Amino acid sequence: MRLAGLRKIYSSGHAPYVALDGVDIVINKGEFFCLLGPSGCGKSTLLNILAGFEPASGGSVTSGDVAVTRAGRERVMFFQDAGSALFPWLTVEENVRFGLRVRKVPRQERDTIVAKYLQMVSLDRHRDKFPSQLSGGMRQRLQIARALAVEPEILLMDEPFGALDALTRRRMHAVLLAIWQHTGKTVVFVTHDIGEAILLGDRIGMMSAGPRSTITKVIEIDRPRPRDPTDPQLARLFHEIEALLAPDLDRSEHLDHEPAE
Repeated sequence: MRLAGLRKIYSSGHAPYVALDGVDIVINKGEFFCLLGPSGCGKSTLLNILAGFEPASGGSVTSGDVAVTRAGRERVMFFQDAGSALFPWLTVEENVRFGLRVRKVPRQERDTIVAKYLQMVSLDRHRDKFPSQLSGGMRQRLQIARALAVEPEILLMDEPFGALDALTRRRMHAVLLAIWQHTGKTVVFVTHDIGEAILLGDRIGMMSAGPRSTITKVIEIDRPRPRDPTDPQLARLFHEIEALLAPDLDRSEHLDHEPAE
């Protein structure tokens, strides 16, 4: 996926607000790419453009040399609140089966695909439960299984583990990495957690505070997986990234407290 000179401008009767300005990046096929930056820097806006949920104001996004102008089945979005993304009136199995039915996948093939992905996320014993009967981590695993069942090429994840407790989040990191390594999907993962980005990503795209946010630096994480948070090299990288982000965090807090005109 290639982003070239990407811009996003919002106009609502007042002065135009330039949310993104000149974002340039190539995300390689099969890569786990993290977008990291302070709250309000435009990470979610950028992900929505990649998903085709909203148009760019300038520049281009291409996937496989095809312009991304609207939502497509080759890209699927994950949200922080899995409960709102799932169908509460359908069981675990029916949630995974739903997209396959819409695409008119033959019944026997559907059964095989559903069984495969429920087993992959360890929900096969919970197939008859409803989302309300699952823990937060289990709901996120269900969201992953439902998305993978329709065979997307790119997974777009908007802080999917942000609402989970620390222990469940660590477990979900292991689940996601195992699935990513097994399937070879491209993952674009939005987070404001430096440690999460370091443990998960092949590369980290650091975004500046808005307005006119852009990717200011791309950092490659050249460490084998699974990664140990106590690894001295990762600890040094954490502090390096923290120092690089500090000016933008200060700027973001200043803008948050600026009096309205």
